Amino acid sequence: MRPLLPGARGVTSRGEMIYCVVPKPLADELYPKLVEHYKDDEKVTVIVDRRESDRRARRRLSGEQTTRANLQRRIVRDRRRARVAGDLLPLARV
Repeated sequence: MRPLLPGARGVTSRGEMIYCVVPKPLADELYPKLVEHYKDDEKVTVIVDRRESDRRARRRLSGEQTTRANLQRRIVRDRRRARVAGDLLPLARV
């Protein structure tokens, strides 16, 4: 397999960067083609995904004990506004 970031370029002056992430099982086939395709585009960097598993999924599967550190972890909430109570007004007829 080829190196992960041959000829990697720095971030552009405006700080914009696009990462084209190639899944590890497809890296041998797609990585060289994508590097060649994007070689002239300074805003695109092609990388190979090296993650073995999802860290959050591992925590859930391991059945961790409830500790103070676990309670302070990120909590995902529904941020949509609550619906106003009551009935809806009838729609105007045109």
